[in-house]
Amino acid sequence: MTPLEFLHRYDREQYNSDPRMVNGEFFPTSKLGVESGDTVGVVLLNLGGPDGPEAVEPFLYNLFMDPAIIDFSEVVYFQARGRVRQAFSRIISYFRSQSVAEDYKEISDDGGSPINPLTQDQADKLEQRLNEQYAAQTGATFKTYMAMRYWEPTSEQAAAQMQADGVDRVVLLPLYPQYSKTTTGASLVYWHELEKAGEIPAWPTTSVFEYATYPKYIEALNDRIEEGLDRFPDDVRDDVHLLFSAHGTPLTEMKERRDPYCCLVHSTVKHLMEHRGFDHDFTTAFQSKVGPSEWLTPATDDTVAELAEEGEDVLVIPVAFVTDHIETSYELAIEIPEELEEDDEPIPEHYEVMPGLNSHPKFIETLADMTAAQLNLPDAETPAPGSARPCCKTADRDIRCHQCERIAEATDWAEAPERTPEPA
Repeated sequence: MTPLEFLHRYDREQYNSDPRMVNGEFFPTSKLGVESGDTVGVVLLNLGGPDGPEAVEPFLYNLFMDPAIIDFSEVVYFQARGRVRQAFSRIISYFRSQSVAEDYKEISDDGGSPINPLTQDQADKLEQRLNEQYAAQTGATFKTYMAMRYWEPTSEQAAAQMQADGVDRVVLLPLYPQYSKTTTGASLVYWHELEKAGEIPAWPTTSVFEYATYPKYIEALNDRIEEGLDRFPDDVRDDVHLLFSAHGTPLTEMKERRDPYCCLVHSTVKHLMEHRGFDHDFTTAFQSKVGPSEWLTPATDDTVAELAEEGEDVLVIPVAFVTDHIETSYELAIEIPEELEEDDEPIPEHYEVMPGLNSHPKFIETLADMTAAQLNLPDAETPAPGSARPCCKTADRDIRCHQCERIAEATDWAEAPERTPEPA
């Protein structure tokens, strides 16, 4: 499906007002029955990135064409929006591609995004763990696939391989711990439209909504924070300011469309700092703003400058990203310090960016547990998290943004019941 074809289908369905964009209910989140002999396809949903300099321009075009992340409806009458968006996307991707390609060259020898090989490694390790943990007990086989929203392997390519492999059941597993319309939602609605158009098979499917406070995910983040702190001199390490940085979204996504993303990000920060015993001062900020509209604040670059002015040393924690890529390895680690210096803004004396989760064993365990939580696995000896997953209580979280609308709370994994046998 071309970006323009998808845009027309998106407009006709008026997805921007569709509650499924913010509650993720394009596919069930209940347990899916699995029988001995089944092949379960686990689809890792991710943003993707260009695999070389020549792919930067078409990657950017695909990105700018997606109405789930850039909405023209408030600016352009929708009947003309497809033509206007296509022209805009072609122009801006052409003019931005050269500078963006140079950015990729600073973080990769081949000029491509590290997100692709890192996601492939996550997929390989997840497949190995699922089969080691569940295949012999259940008689099912697990296969993992990458479905990148804006580059290859595409959802169509993943589905074609799944069909060739004889997949019987599907788990859609986002590599976005905190749900947003602009990330998980963008991938789910695209997979949904591919099914409706008959371009991919309509398998029995379940999907993971969020795992923002899952204990093993929190533990993996904490381990990476410790690795980041080890980069600081001994005499300042205990006083380093922890700056959690998440990708921003326009404020309208929260205020008007009720996207739960911001609440889920702050839920992650709360549980992580509780896990650490609130041993460091911390701040949550948002990065990657584009365009003139108001976004979630505070901005990461402004916060870095403010902390530097206060004499703080800073460890930046890319809390909503699970792989190293351009927005962590370049924007946080290189671009922000360089731009602050060019603008004569203060820079922290000691400034580091936390390594990505990538294939941290606890994160791979998180992905395996999230997969198993969506399945009724007969005869499995290792219990999976329960299918009935209550949310944390609103009153229990006092870590919020100043714009908070109290839209959502993360899953309360401490209260989630263990897996109980269900009919397959």
